[in-house]
Amino acid sequence: MTVRVLLADDHDLLREGLAAILAADATVEVVGEVSDGPSAVRRAAVLRPDVVLMDVQMPGGDGITATAEVLAAAPGTRVVVLTTFDLDEYVLGALRAGASGFLVKTTPPAQLVAAVKACAAGDSVLGPTVVARLVETYLAYGQGAGTPGLADLTAREQEVLVAMARGWSNAEIGAHLFLAETTVKTHVTRVLAKLGVRDRVQAVVVAHRAGLVPRDA
Repeated sequence: MTVRVLLADDHDLLREGLAAILAADATVEVVGEVSDGPSAVRRAAVLRPDVVLMDVQMPGGDGITATAEVLAAAPGTRVVVLTTFDLDEYVLGALRAGASGFLVKTTPPAQLVAAVKACAAGDSVLGPTVVARLVETYLAYGQGAGTPGLADLTAREQEVLVAMARGWSNAEIGAHLFLAETTVKTHVTRVLAKLGVRDRVQAVVVAHRAGLVPRDA
C-alpha cells in the first residue's frame, strides 16, 4: 500500500529535499507541498493524505495550530511534526494538538521514511531526544501519570512498556521481542488500559518514574 504524504514547510529547498528522500521509496508518494499552516489545512481537507509532515514555524500560520485543524478537517490523516527545534513547548504543543510524532530535521533519511510509514500504520513516533525531553518536562512539573496498574502488567507487557520508554516504534519492538507488529499493537493497547493513561507519552513517563528504565537509556 502506498503512503500518501503532504509536506508543509516554508523553505523551498528543504521541501524539495524531503520530497526527494520520500520519493526514493517506492511505497511513499508525495501528493502535495505547501508553505504555511492554513494551506496545509486546506490541502489536507482536499487530498486526505495518510501523513502530513508539518513544520512548526511558518509565516502565515504556525504548524501547531495547523496540526489541530488538519486533524479536524481530515480525521483519517496523521501528523508528524518535523522541525529544527526540539524545545519542550513545541513538543508538548504538538502532542496536545494531536500530532502522532515529533522529529527534528537532523533525523537521518532512512529514519524519516521509516517514521512516516510507522505513523501511517497507526504508530506514534518520537525521537529518542524528544522522549528524554518529555520525560524531564513531565517529571519536573508533576504532569506524569502515577504508577497504579504496573503490578497488573504481564511480563511481556512490561517488556513492551520498557521498549516504549526507550523510544522504540512498534516495528522495532516487534523485531526485538520477535513479535508480529499487530501483536505489539495489542500489547500497547493493553498496557495503556492497565496503567490508566491516555497515550504512549504518559506510559513512557510511568516507566521512568517507576525506575524501569535507567535515566541514560
